[in-house]
Amino acid sequence: MYLYSVWSVLFFVFGTLFFFMGLYFFSLSKVYFLDWEFFTFDSCSFVMTLLFDWMSLLFLGSVLLISSMVIYYSFSYMSGDMSALRFLYLVILFVFSMILMIVSPNLVSILLGWDGLGLVSYCLVIYFQNFKSYNAGMLTILTNRLGDIAILFSIAWFLNNGSWHFLYYLYYDTSWFSVLLFLLILAAFTKSAQIPFSSWLPAAMAAPTPVSALVHSSTLVTAGVYLLIRFSALFNLFNTFIFVILALLTMFMSGLGASFEYDLKKIIALSTLSQLGLMMSILFIGGVDISFFHLLTHAFFKALLFLCAGLLIHCMNDCQDIRYMGSLINHFPYTMSGFCVANISLCGFPFLSGFYSKDLCLEFTQLNYFNLFVYVIFILSIGLTAFYTFRLLYFILFGYLGVSSLCLYEEDPIMTVSMFLLIFMGLFSGVLLSWLIFSYPYFILLPFSFKLAPLFFVVLFSGFMFLIINVTVFDYPIGYNSLMLPLWFLGNMWFMPSFSTYMLYSHSLKMSSIYEDLVSMGWGEYFFSCCFSLFSVYFSKFIFMIQSNSLKLFFAGFLLLSLFTFI
Repeated sequence: MYLYSVWSVLFFVFGTLFFFMGLYFFSLSKVYFLDWEFFTFDSCSFVMTLLFDWMSLLFLGSVLLISSMVIYYSFSYMSGDMSALRFLYLVILFVFSMILMIVSPNLVSILLGWDGLGLVSYCLVIYFQNFKSYNAGMLTILTNRLGDIAILFSIAWFLNNGSWHFLYYLYYDTSWFSVLLFLLILAAFTKSAQIPFSSWLPAAMAAPTPVSALVHSSTLVTAGVYLLIRFSALFNLFNTFIFVILALLTMFMSGLGASFEYDLKKIIALSTLSQLGLMMSILFIGGVDISFFHLLTHAFFKALLFLCAGLLIHCMNDCQDIRYMGSLINHFPYTMSGFCVANISLCGFPFLSGFYSKDLCLEFTQLNYFNLFVYVIFILSIGLTAFYTFRLLYFILFGYLGVSSLCLYEEDPIMTVSMFLLIFMGLFSGVLLSWLIFSYPYFILLPFSFKLAPLFFVVLFSGFMFLIINVTVFDYPIGYNSLMLPLWFLGNMWFMPSFSTYMLYSHSLKMSSIYEDLVSMGWGEYFFSCCFSLFSVYFSKFIFMIQSNSLKLFFAGFLLLSLFTFI
């Protein structure tokens, strides 16, 4: 357990160093390329190149700071686990894979970090070794395999150039870059769980809660957004409006799903999916800096949200159903204050960190020339964020204590110290970064009604949530049974888990086994061997049925013989 403290301090020191170096590089507009030459054979050099600019250093610092808090938190959370050391090594491998992906300007080294994230995440999702974890792990890694294949194809597509250092070639107006852009967006959509690859993200909640805090804040799911930020110069060459629609629908779908969900970790996972849709849509619209700004602010308060939820689940005897919670503000005052900061920052409450980035995203969308559909979906998604955020606070903070046995654990100093930095960043990271990482301020001039629209929708949907939960007339509305299918559709991620899991292994597995028999045995052997044997089996069953002296068969035969004789 001593290793937990060592790695936590190490990550914290380097994270702070990289974070301030990123701000320093931004102020001086510095970019460093470091070439690390492994060996040279004749004229062929095997070189590893590292890219350090303000964006990679800021993101690297954020990842290491959050990882240090998560590892220190895990020191207490995993103290009773038999394989705590293995868990630590897996988390460290996970962080190093993300670091390799962040500082790589080369598609081959990006693939190493990208694949490392997928493999280690599989090991962490199946950490508890039960059937549910195995199913979730297979769904996670198979979906991420698609993204790995897309990166491999893009590496092969880059053979047209003289190098895999993509930064040298992004500003060329070449026609074949459209295929490269499609492959990269496919890879980013699988890793960041956009439609139609969204179902693996809630399933990956089978991992331990500290892993979820790391995955959903700054590592696995944000890798796809970061990859597209690096390739964002390609968006100016092509029309990406269809991807804006997909990202917006992901945002809307996850907000609806979280409004119907009762599992605490799945609600937070769907809120991550909603924020990823927001980042993707702003990125495709053209606000690259704004998307990166929201990526950083979201990382801190989402890690805090998961750490608070992990302590709650720990204390509730591993129960994740929010209907069994309530009135926990009296039992965990410090944890609940952190939970409130993270939750209210998530819904964009004024002057918390999430407000600065989300409000900027929304106003940037309003300023651009998009149709009414985009604006309405955007506003409704913001409102749904407020709906499920206040619903979560209502179930957990207020009311009666819904559990029969009270808490098994209490807040310990290790967990509360690990939350302290994240609470500070959840309060102040938005305003600090908005001052420091924009070279010029975004001057967005909108009418007064448009400026107040986000705040109005937050208040409206919060009141709507209170009305639905408290007013008894909404308990069993008229025609509730006839609405079961639409409600299941809205609350079950638009049937995507059914399409991506159950439908695949129910029919496709049997069809693939038949196809494999056809390919391995050949058509002739299949038809002349299997079909004759099957025909013999069915013919013998028919003969046996005739020989069983059934009275019905005799009468049917007599009628048929009489009919033929008469004709």
